[in-house]
Amino acid sequence: MQEIKGVSVKIALQQQIFNTVTDSIGFFLLKIPKGVCHIDVSCVGYNSLKQELSIQKDTSLSFVLELENTVLETVVISTLAKKQIKTVSGGKLSFDPHKLSLVPNLTGTVDVIKLLQLTPGVQNSGDANGYLYVRGGDPGHNLMLYANAPVYGMAHLLGVFPFYNADPIQEIQFDKSSTYAGFGGRLSSTVYVTPYREIPNKISLEGNAGMLASQLTMAVPIGTKTGMFISGRKTYIDEIIGPLFSSNKKSKNNEKDFNYGFSDGNFIFISEISRTQKFVFDAFISGDVLKIVDSNMGLDAKLKWSNFVLTPSWESTFSEKVKMVNSVYFSIYENDLLMRQENVQLGISSYVKEFGFTNTVNYTLGKIPFESGFQCAYYELQPQNIEIENIKSIANTGKSITTHSSNYAVFAIAKPKLLETVSAEVGLRFNYYYAGATRTSDHNFQLEPRIRVSYSPTTKDAFFVSYTRQNQYLNLVTTSSIGFPTDFWVASGNGIPWQSANSFSGGYSRILSSEYNVSLDGYYRSMHNLLEYPYGVTQFNEISTLENDLLVGNGEAYGFEFMFKKERGKLKGWLSYTNSWSIRQFDEINNGSPFYSKYDRRHNLALVGTYDFNSKWSAGITQVFSSGNRFTMPITWYFINNNPIKEYGNYNNALMPNYFRTDISVIYWFVKKPKKESALSISIYNALNISNPIYIHFNLNIDNEGRSVSVNQEEKYIYGILPTLNWKFKF
Repeated sequence: MQEIKGVSVKIALQQQIFNTVTDSIGFFLLKIPKGVCHIDVSCVGYNSLKQELSIQKDTSLSFVLELENTVLETVVISTLAKKQIKTVSGGKLSFDPHKLSLVPNLTGTVDVIKLLQLTPGVQNSGDANGYLYVRGGDPGHNLMLYANAPVYGMAHLLGVFPFYNADPIQEIQFDKSSTYAGFGGRLSSTVYVTPYREIPNKISLEGNAGMLASQLTMAVPIGTKTGMFISGRKTYIDEIIGPLFSSNKKSKNNEKDFNYGFSDGNFIFISEISRTQKFVFDAFISGDVLKIVDSNMGLDAKLKWSNFVLTPSWESTFSEKVKMVNSVYFSIYENDLLMRQENVQLGISSYVKEFGFTNTVNYTLGKIPFESGFQCAYYELQPQNIEIENIKSIANTGKSITTHSSNYAVFAIAKPKLLETVSAEVGLRFNYYYAGATRTSDHNFQLEPRIRVSYSPTTKDAFFVSYTRQNQYLNLVTTSSIGFPTDFWVASGNGIPWQSANSFSGGYSRILSSEYNVSLDGYYRSMHNLLEYPYGVTQFNEISTLENDLLVGNGEAYGFEFMFKKERGKLKGWLSYTNSWSIRQFDEINNGSPFYSKYDRRHNLALVGTYDFNSKWSAGITQVFSSGNRFTMPITWYFINNNPIKEYGNYNNALMPNYFRTDISVIYWFVKKPKKESALSISIYNALNISNPIYIHFNLNIDNEGRSVSVNQEEKYIYGILPTLNWKFKF
């Protein structure tokens, strides 16, 4: 007998209707009052089953459905699954990336990070940057999870390419306030990526072949209870763009070369051992290589960075009320820069390794759902391994520090229904952090309360308020303003404090009709022990240490967010707007006075629309507008011994130009069926060719006689309009 997923179970009792669907192993759970109920069980392809029962206590029910003999010509099903992006209570967002394939992207595929940048509360990071900046936080404040394992390297080069291959991804969950107590270790948001969890029933292929990159995902069943997915992606941008940077005539005296490439892969293995036991194995690997050669400058540089993640999980169902998931994971991120110029060779490398275990149990006590668990993680970090070699004198100097630490956490969550219209999610997380081994031992105990209360006076209106306390022990140190992968992670302890934050948020949402809904949220976050590294890539001397070089300060962020969505019909999409402030205070910066952070962008506006003209033609458009990034501009120039000197005013005293970008895509479907697709798409990134500078350079011009001095402002750009052609397929 085979379990059936997605069976609709409807119970009518006391003029109320209770609905649910069965899970992947055919189970369902409903809470209903005592009394005589009418049960309706139905599923496409099976005969419906109706029963009348008197329920007076907790009862286990089993239903057997017979295959339907009638063959239907056409079946049209209209469900909430058509939603492109789903708003969950408390400001959380959830979406299936496959339903957003019409949103324009350079590679013709779904870009998870750029999709999140189009939602409220996420600041636009601009060109040449693939990081997330959520509600005034830094990029390292976001917890990026792939199948329960943290991912530390979060972007390909300059954010041009999607970091994740979306084909093997089932769902993306985005929590801007991290109110779920089961996740911790970061100050800002949580991005949870769930790979495929359904066992394939036949061999199938899907993918995308484009001008800049291609990807392929293969589903392979191994019997009826086991299957796997294998996915890979590769770019060949170096063969296309590399020649544009190369000299027309190469020789030993004049050689220029630019090469960049990346590849990644996903592996998913799923096996249902029995009705109550399920084993899942997930793996993710990615690697990037950038090479630059310029013989005129005597430069030969190579930068590599990579991710490797493994997560075996065991899911157990003990009863209808008790389920448990145990996961072991390993995650490593490495970057390595090797640069040779003239007679000097420089090598800088860093890595972060994490090995951990997570346990989660879902159960019900009385009528209240609970969730609790235990987590432990062991960290090994090498923030900077520096090697400098003078080739002529064979002189070497190096600096390398490896740190070890660990974190243990227990958590518990209750979801009581306080009144008929009021529900809550109350969580408590207890952290114990230890930094020892080669370092002076540091111990830290912290409690993190999380609470969210929701009030729904009607079926169309909902209010919520929430509070979250968060602590962060591993910290990302950014050394580049454009998201260049030379950033590194450091662990708290031995003089480096842990970061903490208190977050408050509240909001209101309303369902205007079956097609339209609107939401308005507000938030405030106070942050303590924020870290800044003011020396660029590194300091090359023997006496400097990270503990001494890192600056420690505080910050706050606040704002409000608006979202309007159209979820049905030929035209779908959303409009999001964020008005926000992000303020920092460091004793060593700006004379100790508060200042706006680099990514304090006052206004962020995004418009996303997709339209199905007919069964063959579809189109998508994205319109992004945001205030410019902040930077520190010199206010005065003067000369000392004929040397120009800059005098700066307040820190981050100037704004870059406003950011404006329009992306469009057009898709022609040769075949469009649930299990078979073939389509050709044209995507145009920055279709209006707007010049959005990534930084501003100031040139000092002096005439030949030295009597006239002028300063010119030069804006630096990385790319303009970028069209691309892609073929999407599934069979």
